[in-house]
Amino acid sequence: MTPLRQRMVDAMVTRGFAERTQESYVEAISRIARHYHRSPVLLSKDEVSAYLLHLVSTRHLTYSTMNQAACAARFLSKPASCACMTLTAALTA
Repeated sequence: MTPLRQRMVDAMVTRGFAERTQESYVEAISRIARHYHRSPVLLSKDEVSAYLLHLVSTRHLTYSTMNQAACAARFLSKPASCACMTLTAALTA
């Protein structure tokens, strides 16, 4: 498991996310990363938006599926959620 994925899972566990939600969010982020062939933390908002549009317009997935990917991306992008937060940073903030 990559360090980013582990931090994301740890943050979701800390927030009490259901196990199935954790799996869905991790898979959604993994798909975005595979789509662009790079780490999800390097993606811009425009790239994520384009990917979400691709899900509904090209792949014809449901709004629910697109919304879950959007929520996963939003969760990952929040600094306090998992990407950058450490216990030391939280205590010194």
